[in-house]
Amino acid sequence: MSLEPLLSQIESEGAIPPVDQWNPEQSGSMDLVIRADGSWVHEGAVITRSRLVRMLSTVMRREADGEYYLVTPVEKMRISVEDRPFLIVDAQQESNFWRLTTNVGDSLVLDNDHRLSLGETQEANPIPEVAVRFGLHARLNRNVYYRLIELADQRADSQGRTELGIVSQDVWQPLGVVDTESL
Repeated sequence: MSLEPLLSQIESEGAIPPVDQWNPEQSGSMDLVIRADGSWVHEGAVITRSRLVRMLSTVMRREADGEYYLVTPVEKMRISVEDRPFLIVDAQQESNFWRLTTNVGDSLVLDNDHRLSLGETQEANPIPEVAVRFGLHARLNRNVYYRLIELADQRADSQGRTELGIVSQDVWQPLGVVDTESL
């Protein structure tokens, strides 16, 4: 089976297959790990073909059980994700919104549908993340996070704490909470 037609369609149209609508009966698991640094490792070897990583990223979803799967109309394979499946590697301010780009080539606008929220790392440290699609989230890469923090505004949150964030599409996008006790 040649992957070239699918790769070409994804690249030319930016098409994301409707994996949320596929419910294949065949399932299993495969030795594929998405590391916290964004690298994809299959059977111990880093996948270096960015086109292949992009294609695989378009058939991924996270299900209600918290597990990550690569899904086709005929099978789904469980994979491992160390942190978040994607990283935000760039942020561009355009008129009244911010456009984010992931390490696998997704481009999304921070708005009401794609909001920054504060998740947690495995060590329970707060971390800004954004929903991308199908239960998948992207973590802000450190350089993007620091760039946005430099431009951030302050507001009081619902608990009276000082929150840092940006506004995109007239929606407050939180980046973190200031620890006023340590100031």
